[in-house]
Amino acid sequence: MHELSLCRSLVDQACRVAERHGAPRVRRVSLRLGPLSGAEPALMETAFPFAARHTLAEGARLELIPCPVRVHCPACGRDSEALATDLGCPRCGEWRTRLIAGDELLLESVGLAADPSPRHDQEAPHV
Repeated sequence: MHELSLCRSLVDQACRVAERHGAPRVRRVSLRLGPLSGAEPALMETAFPFAARHTLAEGARLELIPCPVRVHCPACGRDSEALATDLGCPRCGEWRTRLIAGDELLLESVGLAADPSPRHDQEAPHV
């Protein structure tokens, strides 16, 4: 399960953000995740609490932001949403398209705690 190593890297990044801003805890980690990223959303959600144990992100919430698959078609010149299983142009049928979105695995934002208590109702501004 490579999702655990992905979550460990994600937690490391979030903790570095918290340390840089002097925050005592990470409350939320938002991750932009495309269907072609190679990561399974359900496994990411399962692995995240294990990766966050004994870190500033322990107890943080993982928020997954889904991204659609998008392709650029050189034949008709349009950008379109496509299926993860069919990257052909849905407008003209051209099969030689270029992937422009859908493979994202990007840290979108980190919600930092304003105080060290484990309460989830008090969050500092997003970073």
